[in-house]
Amino acid sequence: MNFLAPYVEPIYAAFRIVFGILFACHGAQKVFGIWGVPRMTEGLPMVAGWIELVGGLLIALGLFAGIAAFICSGEMAFAYFIGHFKWPDGWNPLVNQGEMAVLYCFAFLYMAARSPGRYSLDAMRGGRRRLSI
Repeated sequence: MNFLAPYVEPIYAAFRIVFGILFACHGAQKVFGIWGVPRMTEGLPMVAGWIELVGGLLIALGLFAGIAAFICSGEMAFAYFIGHFKWPDGWNPLVNQGEMAVLYCFAFLYMAARSPGRYSLDAMRGGRRRLSI
């Protein structure tokens, strides 16, 4: 008995929108230098900022959300292994402050594997067509 079953699509839409907006805010911090973070003007932090800003907005809107989520998931995996997984703190995200990167990585991987949902711009424009065998 799953009492939330009738609400799966709206709950997934809220999940996608909230994660997308929060991720876009992280990107806005880096790209525009707002909310207490200096503007990133070169190198990997600048590239990460643009991926987060554009990818987060696309995910929130549900526009090309699968591809955007896949790219954002990869960026977060890269961020974890490059920025957090190092000596002396090791692999544990609770110790090496990589918990947010891991959570974003797997949330976006789930979104990439699932369609953007009924409440998305992709669904409004015809959505992703799956091949049936």
